Amino acid sequence: MRDTVWRLADSSSGIAVSMAIMNFATYGFVLVAPKLLGTAGYGALGSSLNLMLVISVGALGLQATAARRISAEPQHVAQIEDSIMRVTYRAAAALGLIMLLLSPLIQALLKLDHLETAVIIAVSAVPMTLMGGLAGILQGERRWAALGVLYIASGVPRLVIGGAIIAWRATEFWALVGVGISFWAPVLVGWWALRHERRPHADSAEHTGMALLKESIANGQALFAFFALSSIDLIVARNVLSEHDSGLYAGGLILTKAMLFLPQFVVIVAFPSMSTGSERRRALVVSLSLVGALGAVGTLAAWLLSGIAINFVGGEKFSEVEPWLWVFAILGTLLSMIQLLVYSVLARQSSRSVYVVWVALAVMVGAGLMADTVLGLVTVVVVVDLVLLVVLLGISAWFLRDSTTTVDEPAPISTT
Repeated sequence: MRDTVWRLADSSSGIAVSMAIMNFATYGFVLVAPKLLGTAGYGALGSSLNLMLVISVGALGLQATAARRISAEPQHVAQIEDSIMRVTYRAAAALGLIMLLLSPLIQALLKLDHLETAVIIAVSAVPMTLMGGLAGILQGERRWAALGVLYIASGVPRLVIGGAIIAWRATEFWALVGVGISFWAPVLVGWWALRHERRPHADSAEHTGMALLKESIANGQALFAFFALSSIDLIVARNVLSEHDSGLYAGGLILTKAMLFLPQFVVIVAFPSMSTGSERRRALVVSLSLVGALGAVGTLAAWLLSGIAINFVGGEKFSEVEPWLWVFAILGTLLSMIQLLVYSVLARQSSRSVYVVWVALAVMVGAGLMADTVLGLVTVVVVVDLVLLVVLLGISAWFLRDSTTTVDEPAPISTT
């Protein structure tokens, strides 16, 4: 029995299970928080968590760089590990300092009651970034069991610690304190898993700290475009809607995030195939179809069972948003499909397709600032994302018309 469990944990299936646990725990936290904080308090917490999601792209860039290089050149694993951890420590310190200096701006942008709340966001950037480098090493070494524990540690402590602190002190500040503390759990797991001594290695000019930093920045900018697109609407809501209505919008986005993050296993399974020229087109079509089908089912359920669905976005306090939950479900489905297309761009080692995401982001902010109701703002966001999805589908269809094409554009994402 023990051997069977270990084989499952130390496999790609185990990673899928671990990420499911992480997502359910994270979703559990966003179910508990609005019920304890109310619309006003959760509006501030939700916008802060969205900003943290955008900040996390630095960690994702580091993770992608470490995993790709270690997998591609295992003979240089020791040097890559040393280099990536040096870059990770420096990036974590630099990002934390930058965010700390920007704390007054963050407070004003998110309309937080206290500067200390913005400081917590800045401090949390440090463990978030550290996790990226540690996770990338484990992923590159294919240490699935340890990576799975790291993923679980990034979700469960948020629910347990964050939920307990909110129950004790139901304010936006203490809610973020709980979240910030929980961010250290996966870092501790990663440190423990990589506690072995570094092996002697021969240096290669391709794996210096500067080379890894450049690649991480290039990888991160594509992911930053997507996460900014998926998060900016709540920041707009905090500035164009009343405190009450922005809280309602944040509650509706709980369903959006569920529709976005629950199909993450599709990205995990499809990404390797999307990186292979002969399988790329079929993998993208199948994965998009699967996400679209799951989204259609979720949207229909949100429409027909809105009375039940509202319990998953905060309950009676958020009843005003119940008639529009199906719209938020559509938004989550669109974002999930856009995410797949962005990862397809990463798999093709290209960058120009990401420019249209930045254009959509600018259009969304401009049009969103003219909205004055919850329904008006979510309608603007859905329309912009739908147009972006159609454009990205057209670009992908053009470049993938020859399934053996390995690079669609001359400008690579990786600059080594």
